[in-house]
Formats: sequence, structure tokens, C-alpha cells
Amino acid sequence: MTDWTATLAPSLDDFAALARAAFDALPSEFRAASGEVVIRIDDFAADDILAEFGLEDPFELTGLYQGVDLGSRDSLGPAAEPSRIFLYRRPILDEWCERGDVTLSDLIAHVLIHEIGHHFGLTDDDIDSIEDQD
Repeated sequence: MTDWTATLAPSLDDFAALARAAFDALPSEFRAASGEVVIRIDDFAADDILAEFGLEDPFELTGLYQGVDLGSRDSLGPAAEPSRIFLYRRPILDEWCERGDVTLSDLIAHVLIHEIGHHFGLTDDDIDSIEDQD
């Protein structure tokens, strides 16, 4: 039996390392198409982000894509701000503990890939459809 008394929850840095490993494990074409997207790890989404989505419980949002998706960029217009993917540590940990059927690395990879899908211009319904095919 595992002795959990000395075990600490993964830190923001631990999450960043797991997200980097998940990104590095993606096919090279997928990584290249992702461009210079910035991946950031925070404990929770900011209050204004939660309000924007009509969420009162910060545990409801595990990840977020902010930026102009690749399909909507105008090559003749001003340069777009860097695209950012946020992974929210505490909600992901909460889901991981509640589910108990997935590794933390796999869950982080899942959320990361979902948000990269938004970077490519996919909607939640598009992503769900793709996931249902697996």
C-alpha cells in the first residue's frame, strides 16, 4: 500500500513539466502546426474569465484557449497577439481525483490537446465529435 502521508500534490512546475512532455509527445506535424502557442499553468482561471463564461465555480474550468485561431487570422492585418493555452491545476487535480480512471499525465494531455484544437479553430462540438470517433 502506498504511504500517502509524505506525498505532496503536484506543483505548478510539475504540471508544466507534464504539459511539456505531453506536447513533446504529439506528432511533429501537430506540434509544428501549433506554432508559437504559449502554454501557461495557473491554479484557477481569473475571476473575469469565469464571469465571461458564466461560471461561478472555478473548478468547472480545466483549460482555456485565448487568441485568434489559425483559421481566423488575417495575414494582411496587424500581427495577432500570441495565442495562449491555460491549464488550471486545481480543477484538473480535482477531476483526476474524482475520476480515478486516468493518469494525471493522460488527463493533462487530454486538456492540452482539447485547447490546441481551439487554436486550430475547432469548436467544442468538433472536438467532441473527433473524440467520439476514437
